[in-house]
Amino acid sequence: QVQLVEFGGGLVQAGASLRLSCAASGRTFSSYCMGWFRQAPGKEREFVAVINQSGSSTYYTDSVKGRFAISRDNTKNTVYLQMNSLKPEDTAVYYCAARPGMAVKYDEYDYWGQGTQVTVSS
Repeated sequence: QVQLVEFGGGLVQAGASLRLSCAASGRTFSSYCMGWFRQAPGKEREFVAVINQSGSSTYYTDSVKGRFAISRDNTKNTVYLQMNSLKPEDTAVYYCAARPGMAVKYDEYDYWGQGTQVTVSS
């Protein structure tokens, strides 16, 4: 069992940066791949980024490549999402999720956080 809690959301202007954190409970954090997803009002939850267990492999959706960076610190049981050059279309609730292998479909993830709101004003 893994419990996930996201931090770091907020209201920023376009072009600003935010760093989201996701803290995991349990001693098995390093055995899970970690993903970030987001969901805007009236839209389906969409994949943002994923990182493997060691942090050596990452994958991003095209719309955030070059602007967002996912990383993890297994000593702190935490995964991060550094978001730069934010755009109004990045506005959404951001969720972290965990599963044993890398995946981009939300229904393949086993554990979820409660989400944190990111709002980007123009």
